[in-house]
Amino acid sequence: MKKNAHLLFIALFSGVITLGGYKLFIEDKTVDSSFPTETSSLIPTSFNSPSFIEGTNIDFTIAAEKTVHAVVHIKNRTIATAPTNIFEYLYGRGQQREIVGSGSGVIISPDGYIVTNNHVIDNASEIEVVLNNNQSFDAELVGTDPKTDIALLKIKSDNSLPYVPFADSNALKVGEWVLAVGNPFNLTSTVTAGIVSAKARNLNEFDGNPQSFIQTDAAVNRGNSGGALVNANGELVGINTAISSQTGAFIGYSFAVPSNITRKVIEDILEFGNVQRAILGIQVLNTNSNQAKEMGVDKIQGVFVADIEKGSGADLGGIKKGDIIKKLDEIKITKFSDLSGYLSTKRPNDLVKVTIERDGKEKIIPVTLVKLETYEIESLGLEVKNLNNEELKSMGAKNGVIVTRPITRDMAQYNLAGIVITKINDETVKDIDDVKKIMNSRSPNTPIKITFIDQKGETNTFIFR
Repeated sequence: MKKNAHLLFIALFSGVITLGGYKLFIEDKTVDSSFPTETSSLIPTSFNSPSFIEGTNIDFTIAAEKTVHAVVHIKNRTIATAPTNIFEYLYGRGQQREIVGSGSGVIISPDGYIVTNNHVIDNASEIEVVLNNNQSFDAELVGTDPKTDIALLKIKSDNSLPYVPFADSNALKVGEWVLAVGNPFNLTSTVTAGIVSAKARNLNEFDGNPQSFIQTDAAVNRGNSGGALVNANGELVGINTAISSQTGAFIGYSFAVPSNITRKVIEDILEFGNVQRAILGIQVLNTNSNQAKEMGVDKIQGVFVADIEKGSGADLGGIKKGDIIKKLDEIKITKFSDLSGYLSTKRPNDLVKVTIERDGKEKIIPVTLVKLETYEIESLGLEVKNLNNEELKSMGAKNGVIVTRPITRDMAQYNLAGIVITKINDETVKDIDDVKKIMNSRSPNTPIKITFIDQKGETNTFIFR
């Protein structure tokens, strides 16, 4: 009994010593009276940690105020014929009805020039432009460029209009803040913010028409097409064009045509009536291909020159097969979309300083760009290009145009790239002007007969119905 009492006294004494030590040495240093003593699963809003928004020092209201009144709502009215019953469907008949589509546009000059996407106004019978103050105007279509998906409109106003000035999209940096301004889902004057996620993004690998989009995580949805992508100063850096989505709504990625490409396209439309495209005159090797892996150039930073077009600027300048293009002027080139994007801002006869790597050493070669002379035969789904005399001779032809690529998935299966079309509907073809004349003079819905020399040098004939 005495032994048990002794043990109990020792236990109580030890407890007092422990509690006293905790109070004296620990408790005052760990308890913060600004927080409750109960544990919580919520992160306190007063937690003093760095914030990426606090660190930007950007006032988005300035850019929004500069642009919101210069971004317009575009209504596209088209007349479509659609069957209303099974008999009209079977016999190819129908009733005409008006379809109204919508998108966005950006006023780029005080006298009423507006840039938008080609797909926003494609096949329109009437185009209406509604300003942010609800003023409405009938718009004139000045010109379009389906390749870059850019269109230029004009409205007439008695007053000077608010507009968005162009910025240099080449100076845009990944991680830089941008605003998307447009009319998604017919909600006018909507502004969303994001950062530049990537530059020179190519979405058109299939059709041989490489683009060079700005990728951003600013929310863009249906109706935003043709709207403005602006920097923190309220200057135009791009035209919002596409989203990457399986649902048709924004899920984190959107794409814009860079302002430098947009500006060049509309200046060409105003000066020439069409877009003047310039090329180096090279064929490139896809670094993701098996051939690139076999050659050991699948991991290069640059564009590998697989071949040179005779008589082109690259040929005359001294670029050789096997060179790796590292820069155009001062623009770094790491992939083909970098190269094609920069060339999209240039015109024929412009001089470009090409930095190439050859045998492990870098060299700067000045190259005068040449005009891209191609024509899309929409009825056939093929793009053709002019040939010079040397090229014709090497292919065993006296005349003709070469098929550069299919422009539809249906034609991609026939492996027609590289054939030389010498006749269309039994009329001799010398160049793309002959192709245009023949195709424009034929009756609609009639068969098209082409005579061509294939890749083996044999003459064949196809009839497309």
